[in-house]
Amino acid sequence: MDLILWRHAEAVDSTPDHERVLTTKGHKQASRSAAFLKQHLPDEHRVLVSPAARAQQTAAALASPFTLAPTIAPGASPDAILQAARWPDEGGTVVIVGHQPTLGEVAAKLLGSNQSYLSIKKSALWWFTLREGSSAATLKLVIAPDCL
Repeated sequence: MDLILWRHAEAVDSTPDHERVLTTKGHKQASRSAAFLKQHLPDEHRVLVSPAARAQQTAAALASPFTLAPTIAPGASPDAILQAARWPDEGGTVVIVGHQPTLGEVAAKLLGSNQSYLSIKKSALWWFTLREGSSAATLKLVIAPDCL
């Protein structure tokens, strides 16, 4: 199974939080990350997205069907993210479009880090894989949109 954590791109500072939209820079970041994913995602994949506007706009750049997952909204727990992805029980590839610090908490947990969370840049991709018969996740890729 592969799990890709995709932090939403840069968004405006406003309230209410769930209605914040992407900035011009954020749209460019999302487009770069989406272009990379389009080249590397297998045909069969699932995309789960926070209901926050900025996460939906980030995911829309991929031009792939996605499912809104209220359990991965801002403030979700790392376990909620992993349960939504059905990690590690489900096969295939799952892309989670969500928020800090939760995605960073998921990354720290999967890597067995002693830190409570790891810093994930806006619109960055963290790609984990779980090999069949293994219980430990391997970090396959970390890339930020400014490197694409």
